[in-house]
Amino acid sequence: MEAARDIFSHRKHWAQRFGTAPFLPMSRAEMDELGWDSCDVIIVTGDAYVDHPSFGMAIIGRVLEAQGFRVGIIAQPDWRSAAAFRALGKPNLFFGITAGNMDSMVNRYTSDRRVRSDDAYTAGGQGGARPDRALIVYAQRAREAYRDAAIVVGGIEGSLRRIAHYDYWSDKVRRSALLDAKADLLVFGNAERQIVDIAHRLAGGEAIGDITDLRGTAFTRASRPDDVIEIDSTHLDTPGPLNPPVDPYATEPMLTAPATADPARDEHVVRFVRRVKNADRERSVIRLPSYELVATDAVLYAHASRILHLEANPGNARALVQ
Repeated sequence: MEAARDIFSHRKHWAQRFGTAPFLPMSRAEMDELGWDSCDVIIVTGDAYVDHPSFGMAIIGRVLEAQGFRVGIIAQPDWRSAAAFRALGKPNLFFGITAGNMDSMVNRYTSDRRVRSDDAYTAGGQGGARPDRALIVYAQRAREAYRDAAIVVGGIEGSLRRIAHYDYWSDKVRRSALLDAKADLLVFGNAERQIVDIAHRLAGGEAIGDITDLRGTAFTRASRPDDVIEIDSTHLDTPGPLNPPVDPYATEPMLTAPATADPARDEHVVRFVRRVKNADRERSVIRLPSYELVATDAVLYAHASRILHLEANPGNARALVQ
């Protein structure tokens, strides 16, 4: 396992000469006071902006500022049009978009799907300051505002929805949020390291579509590269029957047949996949069942979820393909 690069080993961006902003600017007037003509990175968040570590985007903004970048922030913009996303102009490098400290659906609704009356991350605790599935909505509006701007999404909403996932609110399996958001990159986990690397590489002239080797990122590709070794996920975990959950209050044992794969899929074309022993982990990718399969098969959904959790080590996990 290769040691991670020191996050402060990068040469600082030239804009460090502007110094540290008292607060990250949220308007053109505040940018003018700092002597900025543009922002290198613009963060869009579903939370209010409070310059405190309990607000995640304040941390990300200050981390990028410490690298020499000019960072603006658009907090809880009006998502009904793209106008609010033009408030600071087009970013030189990228939009960084998050729903906020909480998943926007959890923030907005109770487990009974009732609308919450308050929001702990909004001024005055007022609810309704962000849209449902805010990550997707914000990314789409940013794309509408500046069609050629690079868009990087992340936060807890992006992290937990990076592959096909069960959505409690609609009671169905949805595809990756990366696809619905139409973003260039999705960063997941504690993303400070990825965000810093992305910013420096874009500042160095690299196209965002060429950044495909960073751990903790997800992206879309039309085809699999020729130089990778593909491993079928069933070689790592064998899909099997799902036993029904045990009812602790049942007075008699319940004889319920376990959920299995769709019987209609029992007869299918045999696909031979060459097993690769001791494959190079850095060049290996694990092929998960497709969204179409996991959306209709509980066994394959559980299998894909298990593989996702098995391959979660930020130091040596293999890439996943779905």
